Parts: sequence; structure tokens; C-alpha cells
Amino acid sequence: MTATTLAAEGAIPSAAGAPRRRRTRRRGRTVALLFVLPALLLLGALVVYPVLFSVGRSFFDASGTRFVGGGNYAEMFHDPATLKAIRNTTIWVVVAPALLTGLGLILAVLVEKVRWATAFKLLLFMPMAVSFLAAGIIFRLAYDEDPDKGVLDAAVVSVHDAFAGTSSYPTARGREGLLDQGRDGSYLSHAAASPGDTVTLPMVGVLPGDLPRDASPAGPAARRAAAAGELRGVVYLDFTPGGGGKQGRVDPRESGLPGMRVEALRDGRTVAATTSSADGSFRFTGLHEGSYTVKLPASNFAPPYQGISWLGPTLVTPAIIGAYLWIWTGFAMVLIGAGLSSLPRDALEAARMDGANEWQIFRRITVPLLAPVLTVVFVTLVINVMKVFDLVYIIAPGPVQEDATVLATQMWLVSFGGGNNQGLGSALGVLLLLLVIPAMVFNVRRFRRSQR
Repeated sequence: MTATTLAAEGAIPSAAGAPRRRRTRRRGRTVALLFVLPALLLLGALVVYPVLFSVGRSFFDASGTRFVGGGNYAEMFHDPATLKAIRNTTIWVVVAPALLTGLGLILAVLVEKVRWATAFKLLLFMPMAVSFLAAGIIFRLAYDEDPDKGVLDAAVVSVHDAFAGTSSYPTARGREGLLDQGRDGSYLSHAAASPGDTVTLPMVGVLPGDLPRDASPAGPAARRAAAAGELRGVVYLDFTPGGGGKQGRVDPRESGLPGMRVEALRDGRTVAATTSSADGSFRFTGLHEGSYTVKLPASNFAPPYQGISWLGPTLVTPAIIGAYLWIWTGFAMVLIGAGLSSLPRDALEAARMDGANEWQIFRRITVPLLAPVLTVVFVTLVINVMKVFDLVYIIAPGPVQEDATVLATQMWLVSFGGGNNQGLGSALGVLLLLLVIPAMVFNVRRFRRSQR
């Protein structure tokens, strides 16, 4: 059978069919290009053009009219605010992804042993549905330094006061001219006293509404005579409601100050201590004959403990990282949990049968097998924290904004937040892009290798 006959019967392709196939392939490419074209246009308009424009703009001055070459890049590395932003970004990159990956791994392993695992995962993943703006507002309120507003400081103050206590009269002060003030903020009786004497310690600066509920009038206590060998006294509020009365004298309607610590000093040393009762009275017994000074220690007037300054210059960056952990821990846990569910169970069971405990299985089998997943999660979070902006801008108060700034917020502040230098801002944007690209390339290559 000849080649012509075979071609006619379809056994081999004819020369006339080749152009038809090429036209079909071209038509398929054209249709595919038409479908991809909108995505390419959006990619070009939203990604490629801004990148190219920012690179070009970074070589011009603030006005955009004078070419400065690498001047913006040189200025960037001499600006203290930019150097602080680079330092803070480094802290974010080192701390946040590592903590998130570790937390996600631990939670993913533990959740496998929880009966209501799905509900637990849902609760941890729910913060991902909250925008960074809303999360920033939530944590700005949670970190408020006022214990009446900030939930964290309210908890810290409650624990502190439960163990250390708090002063009852932070605003009180001694009546001027009648009590002497010590260097440490304490108050001392103006004249020396001896056993058998009664000492009055007049105080001011306490609002009647701030008096303890058990406070009672100090008049009867002031008129009570001291017994032999006993030093008595009364701490009272030298203020008569409605006016009247005489300074330095206990009037019938003046209230005692209960719960006030009182000390008896001799030769500068404390030899006895007690606490005033409901009517402000106190007494020392068993004192030797001699001259004593009665003292109200500064602890009576210490300002109330206000908690921790979460958003101060020292803790603002760790505080914002804490908010970031709250949002992204569920993401890391779910991804690592998905990898954990695909591990070969026979290897784990074999290790248990060989006598390995759970910690050995976790460290020598689970973690090595999960290494590819952990790497992907870590690198993804590194890319994400380099671009963090919302949380830093919203949570950090204005006075400490510079202490918390990262490259993304510094880029915005320099360009639009008052700096009005889009040349330097574009240089910062290019630096941020150059820092993100290696992590992105690493992630893409690892993903392709895993696909193979």
C-alpha cells in the first residue's frame, strides 16, 4: 500500500492537515489570551505600574522635579527614624513568625487530643475574620493605661492589690504647720511625746465622699485620756463639713481616718507600730519612758498602683506583636494541623510500640516530618510581618509612634503623614520590596518542589 493510499485512508496525516492544526492552535492561544487579558491588565495596573513608578520616583527629590540619583537611598540610611523602623521590622521578622509557628505547632498537636477539636479550631481561627483596623481598636482599648478602661491593666492591678495592698488615702497630706513632712513623703508629729500623752495628727486633702464607710467621728477618741505608760493619739480629717471648726483642733463633726499605719520613733528608729481604728484612734503600750516621735509612713499616701504602661516606649512593640499573635495564631494552627493530619500514622504507632514517649515522638518524628509545612508557614508569616501597617498605626499612640514604627508605617509617614517627601517614601517602598522578594522566591520554589 502506497503512502498516498495510507494518507487517504487516514493512517498517516496528510500535508494539507498541518496548516489546519496550526490554525487551531493559534485560535486556542488567542482565546486563552483573551481570557487572561483582563487579569493581565489588572496585574499591570495594580502591581507592575506602581512598582515601576515607585522605582523611578525614588530617584527624584520631594517635589519630583529634580533628579537626585541615589540621594534618597543615602538619606534613608542616615535618618534615625528610618533606622529605628528597620530595627523594629527586624524584631518583627525574628520574633513574630517564630512565636506563631511554635504556637501553631503546639496547638495543632494538642487539638488532636481534644474532643471538641473543630469548635476549638473555630474559636482560634475567628480573629482572622476581624479586620486589622477593628483588631487595632480592640487592643488599643485593652492596652489602655487607665485600669477602669484597659482590661489588661485592670487584671494586673487586681492581682497586685490582692498581694501588695493599696493605700487608702493617696491624696491626703498633713496640715501645714502642725505636722512635719519627711523626705520620703511621710508625716511626723511636730512636738515630741511621752507615754501618758495624747497626740493629734490633723490631715487634709481627703474628700468626705472618699472616706471609708466605717469611719466615725474622731471627737470622742481625742478626748480620751491616755493611761499610764500608754501613748495615745488620733488621726483625723481636719475639715468640718459645712464650714466652721478650728484648724488643729478635733471638732465634734470631724471624722477619724481608719486604717492609717502609725509608728512610734525613738532616736530615729521605729520601736512600735499600729493601725488606726474606725474613729482614727491609735495607742502604743509597753513603751519605756522617754521622748518619742509619732510618724505616719509614706505608704499611707502612696498613689494607687496603675498597672503596666503597655503602650509606653519600652513595651509598645511587644504589645503590638501580642495583638498580631492573637489574629494569626489560628491561621498557623490550621495550616500545621492540615499537615499533621497527613502524616503516616504507622510511623507514630511504631514509635509508641518501641517504647518512645510522646515528647520523643513529637521531637524526633512529628517535627521532622512537618518540617516542609513549618517552613512554608514561617516564610509566609515573614512576608506578612514585613508589610504590617494597620496594627502599628492604630495601636501605637502619637507620642510613641516613632518608637513603634516599622518600614511600612515609616514609608506612609514620610510620604503622606506630614513628611510630604514621596521621593524618600518611594525609596523606602523599594527597600521593602527588595526585602520581601527573597522570601517570596523561596516560598514559590519550595511550593514547586513539593508539587513535583
